[in-house]
Amino acid sequence: MTGTPEGHLEVAALSDTGTERDHNEDCCGTFVESGACAIVGVADGVSSSEGGEVASQMAIEVTLRACREEAPAGSLGQRLYNAVQQANIEIYERAYAVPELRGMTTTLTAVALDRGELTAVHVGDSRLYLVRAGTITQLTKDHTVAAERLLTGLVSRERALADRSALTRSVGRELIVSRDRISRQLAQGDVLILCSDGLYNVLSDPEMRAIVEDRDAPAACRALIGEANGRGTPDNVTAAIVRMTGPAARRPQPKGLLAALRRLRGGPSS
Repeated sequence: MTGTPEGHLEVAALSDTGTERDHNEDCCGTFVESGACAIVGVADGVSSSEGGEVASQMAIEVTLRACREEAPAGSLGQRLYNAVQQANIEIYERAYAVPELRGMTTTLTAVALDRGELTAVHVGDSRLYLVRAGTITQLTKDHTVAAERLLTGLVSRERALADRSALTRSVGRELIVSRDRISRQLAQGDVLILCSDGLYNVLSDPEMRAIVEDRDAPAACRALIGEANGRGTPDNVTAAIVRMTGPAARRPQPKGLLAALRRLRGGPSS
C-alpha cells in the first residue's frame, strides 16, 4: 500500500492478486507534490493480450515520472493529461520493439488534485467515483463495447452487465490515445474512489460508499479489497482513495500582465 495523509489531502492506494489469479495485472501509484497537490492512478492490464502486467506497471510508472519531470509552471491537471499520452507512447513503442509483448495494453484512470481542483484522465473501464454528502456518483464512462451498445439502446442493461469486458479504448493500442478529461471542484469531506473492475464487479456503488464514508484512506482501501476478496472476486482487485480532509487551499492569484488581462475582461484579479 502507498498512503500519505498530508495537508488537506489523505491519499492511499492498494492492489491485490485476488482469490483466483496467480499473478497481478493491476497496478496503482501515488505522487504527492505538496499537502494540497497529488496524483493518483489505477491501471488494469488487459488479460487477453501478452504483457498486461508490464503494460499496467508502465502506465503508472511513466505517468507519475512524467508528472514529476514536467516543469511545474503548468497546471497539475495539464501535466497529467500530457503524462498519460507519454505513457501511451512508451507502452506502444515497447510492445513494438519486444515481440513477446506485442499487443499489450492497459486501462488507466488517474486524477490530479490541485488545491481542491480535480482533473481526471481516463482510458478504459477502470472507474472513478465521487462520494459526497451520502451519495456516490460514477464520474467516468466505461470504454467498452457493452457500454456503447447500452447508450445506443442496442442491448438491455442486463445483457450489458453480462458482457462488458471488451474494451473500445486502451492505453498502448495505438500511438495516439483518446483520453477523457473530467474536471470538478472538490470540497471538504469529499472522497474519491479509483478502482479496477475486480472491485466494482462484486461490490455495488452503495456498498462502496458505505465502506469508505467513515474510514481514513488506508483503512478504506483495505476494507474495500477485503470485502471484494471475501466475496471471491475472480479478478485482480485495486482501490485508491483520496479524501479531502480540509478546505480547498486558495490558488495563487495571477500577477502582472495576466492579472491586467483579467481585469479588462471583468474577471477576478489579485
